[in-house]
Amino acid sequence: MKSSDSKNIDIYYTIEKSEIAEIKIKGSKFIANASNAPDKDTAQDFISKIRAKYFDATHNCYAYKIGADGNEYRFTDDGEPNGSAGKPILFTFTKFDYSDIVVVVTRYFGGTKLGVGGLVRAYSDAAEAVLSICKRKEIHCTTAVQVNCAYEDINTVKRILSEYAVSLNENYTDKIEVIANIHSSKAEEFCNELYKHTNGKVIGTIIE
Repeated sequence: MKSSDSKNIDIYYTIEKSEIAEIKIKGSKFIANASNAPDKDTAQDFISKIRAKYFDATHNCYAYKIGADGNEYRFTDDGEPNGSAGKPILFTFTKFDYSDIVVVVTRYFGGTKLGVGGLVRAYSDAAEAVLSICKRKEIHCTTAVQVNCAYEDINTVKRILSEYAVSLNENYTDKIEVIANIHSSKAEEFCNELYKHTNGKVIGTIIE
């Protein structure tokens, strides 16, 4: 499944580490497990782990969302009525503005049917319960830029780096080499600033 949103995003948010929360509704127990998932394989591994842990549960419903644009996602109702579990879990990611995330909500049936509306609320509430205790983590979308300069230009280069670089590595020999991670939407602008403020002596090279 793909999103049609192609806007340029430099920073998005995920969760720092796995968390678990539990709620009970009319005898049914809903256990929500959330984890960081930078790719589909990580999400699927987590889902398999939770399914194995709660192998005797009535349902293990899940959703995951990957990428800055959230353009890779999946959800399942795992035997619950269509649209009553997976989608509500997925929608909570939007509410919390999270991506690179997977949530599995496990249900142990308590003997009372909740109806589709009740299930939607239950799975949403369970997902929100676990996401509300998760610690937010920033993910920076960056492009690597190589910068080579002479010592006489380093002050100018460092000033520009301080404005643009998310992180960098420096190597000092007879000249200075810097590999700077720049927000992707600003990489070309960064290169232009280097060229302009050093009168063309320093050129940034974007590393593909």
